[in-house]
Amino acid sequence: MAGEARCVTDFADDLLPAQSSIDDVDRPLDQVLFCVIDLETTGTGPEARITEIGAVKVQGGEILGQFQTLVNPEMPIPEFITSLTGITNEQVADAPTIAAVFPSLMEFCRGAVMVAHNARFDMGFIERAAKALNYAWPAPVVVDTVGLARRIIPRSEVANYKLGTLAAHFSTTVEPSHRALDDVLATVDVLHALIGRVGNQGVTSLHQLLEYSQTVSRARRSHRDWAEQVPTGPGVYFFVRDGDRGRTVLYVGTSKQLRRRVASYFTAAESRQRMDEMVTLATGVEAVACHTALEAAVVELRLISAHQPPYNRRSKQPRSCWIKLTAEPVPRFSIVRACLPDEASYLGPFSGRAAAEQSLMLLWEAFPLRRCTKRLNLKTVTPDCALAQLGQCGAPCQLSGLDDYRATVDAARHCFGGDIRALRHVAQARIAELSDQERYEQAGEVLERWQVSAKAFRRGARLASLAACPEIVAARPVDDGYEIHVIRHGLLAGATVARLGDDILAIADQLRLTARTIDQTDAGQAPPLETAAIEEAELVARWLESPDVRLLAIDGVWGWPIHCQ
Repeated sequence: MAGEARCVTDFADDLLPAQSSIDDVDRPLDQVLFCVIDLETTGTGPEARITEIGAVKVQGGEILGQFQTLVNPEMPIPEFITSLTGITNEQVADAPTIAAVFPSLMEFCRGAVMVAHNARFDMGFIERAAKALNYAWPAPVVVDTVGLARRIIPRSEVANYKLGTLAAHFSTTVEPSHRALDDVLATVDVLHALIGRVGNQGVTSLHQLLEYSQTVSRARRSHRDWAEQVPTGPGVYFFVRDGDRGRTVLYVGTSKQLRRRVASYFTAAESRQRMDEMVTLATGVEAVACHTALEAAVVELRLISAHQPPYNRRSKQPRSCWIKLTAEPVPRFSIVRACLPDEASYLGPFSGRAAAEQSLMLLWEAFPLRRCTKRLNLKTVTPDCALAQLGQCGAPCQLSGLDDYRATVDAARHCFGGDIRALRHVAQARIAELSDQERYEQAGEVLERWQVSAKAFRRGARLASLAACPEIVAARPVDDGYEIHVIRHGLLAGATVARLGDDILAIADQLRLTARTIDQTDAGQAPPLETAAIEEAELVARWLESPDVRLLAIDGVWGWPIHCQ
């Protein structure tokens, strides 16, 4: 029925993995769960919308489930599209929107390798919808039957590689009709026929099938033996280039299965153009085995920070900044790139200068300190600025009202210490005032400033508290035991794994003896942390805040000020 999504399956959800991944590409083809999908749309441009979805799950040559629905595109369907597909505006008027359909579609496709005829088109629409609806895109492995057919079937056999041509060539049970489910069922038969054609050539796994659908350069393929020298467990890998000027680290990554992940760079499963270029330039790959996923993530961060590899998107220097309440005789707010071991107070870190400027606007409204950058003293009168002449500054440069100015500075310093009630009160009052005046856009701007400020206070308090603890020892259960970490001043100092039946406390005590010594100069003058340690401390904090983590020992106080939220 138009307007209803049909999802028919006899496949148990608990048999499906969370999502298909690059680490699963060596599965035998008869064990691979494929989800063949086809979309009908209002066109091909960036503004086009989905009008119909068809999907079929198959495994081992058997159809396990079907999904079909019309979709209301919330825009008119062009006449030429209606003439092509037969889908009219009247048919989709009562159909669900993509927002209503998408959760069911994602659940239907969960854990499967996606298949489409001209996959760039169909998967492009699905990914665009996921981003528009704020769904985390799982980046599934994709098989394109067009690319596969181009590699397998010579042009002497077929006139072109359109679905209708291939369907006629293979005598599919369903004829393509530019309707989603018909086209999907035809694509299923085409997929099985193509797999059958390459089976006699020794293609028995998913990664071998992917190699057929996409050409891998000889330079990449020739380096496949590099993976054999890499450990099999979790850790960090890095591609290097040896040259006249020494060794350069090109790329750093992490994986739970190092050898399998490195091997994927030399197959068609790795389709990123940047990675193809990187592997071609590399002269070798090295790896660091790690005990836990947290240790691997931290080692990856440290290697990226140390080497600034050109092919890592995260390789740029951190852009964090803070708002500083200066320690001058007449203090003021200032946006800075680093925290110094001085008497000043700091708010942050912010993710960038734009966020800090947003918060600074609200701070000036709550605590009207001077905005000029002149260095003032308490003995010499300085000519006032334009803001003072407009009555928007208390003009401490005139040495008048200094007692009130000091009280404002004290209130701001108290706020920077973690009590943001005064800032919240000012933001709420200003939002209410603007809303009463129906100035909703300006009220939204104030709300955004408050949200940015509150986030910075929470982030700063969280990291500062962690960095102030000389040592934390904690454990978390994993499949076959417990992972144990020693954290010192917010940084990871040691990691190990205790197996089931081991004495966890004894192993933790032994780890403390061998863990890295970290003082406040390594972590920064804590609090606050130095810029280079922020990402690592946030990784550590997220691990510590996991619900199943148990503290074994703690030196210091790990907590937040009660009024910092």
